[in-house]
This record gives sequence, C-alpha cells and structure tokens, in this order.
Amino acid sequence: MMILILPHGAPTTVRHHTRERGVHFNMATNITASDFEEKILNSPIPVLVDFWAEWCGPCKMLTPVVEELFEEADGYSVAKVNIDDEPELAQQYGVMSIPTLMLFQDGQPTGQLVGVQPKSAIEDLIRAVL
Repeated sequence: MMILILPHGAPTTVRHHTRERGVHFNMATNITASDFEEKILNSPIPVLVDFWAEWCGPCKMLTPVVEELFEEADGYSVAKVNIDDEPELAQQYGVMSIPTLMLFQDGQPTGQLVGVQPKSAIEDLIRAVL
C-alpha cells in the first residue's frame, strides 16, 4: 500500500495502490502535524516523505520522479509534506533545504537525500530498508 499526498491547492485525494491484488481506489486524506504520527510514524511499511514547497523550483523538478516511485512502489509508501503548511514537521526533522526526501521505517527516519536526486539514488535509499 502506498500514500501520495498531492501538492497544496490540489484535491486532497490519495490513491492507495496494492500491486499484489491489483486494487486501485481513492480516499480523501491530508497529512498534517496532528496525523503525521498515525500516517507516517505508525505505518507498517516504510514511507518515503518528500518535504517540499510550492514555490520551490527544484521540488517541481523532483515531482515526476516522486510520482514514478509512487506508481512503481511495492512494499513502501510515498507521501508529500508541504513545509509551508507544516513548518513544525520540517523543524522537528531538521529539514534545512528542500526538496528533502526522508525515509521512515518503524517510526524513525532511516535515510535522507537533499536536493534533486536521480531516481536510482532514491531507489537505492528505499532498497536499503526493504
């Protein structure tokens, strides 16, 4: 199962994709500081979190790669957190530059990449915990 939070201003639709069963369905959700623990930290599978902002050019460059990872994900999920909407999360996890990709597993950050990264580097980060 995977979670993708859409950019600020877009509908807050999240599509969960379960490859094993070939199931696609939509469900409304919004990751906030108040539900970050429930949706990210308590996730039974690793979660790749993209800390981004709407005004960030490099974030926009990375978006297609994050979306590809979302489509291909198997055994992990993907979420996007807008740091302008949730600055306390960025501060809590030491996000100093964006885009920052942070991988969470078992409630803890286990890896991080800062700046625009090639898809292969992000896949390596994910594979390290799968």
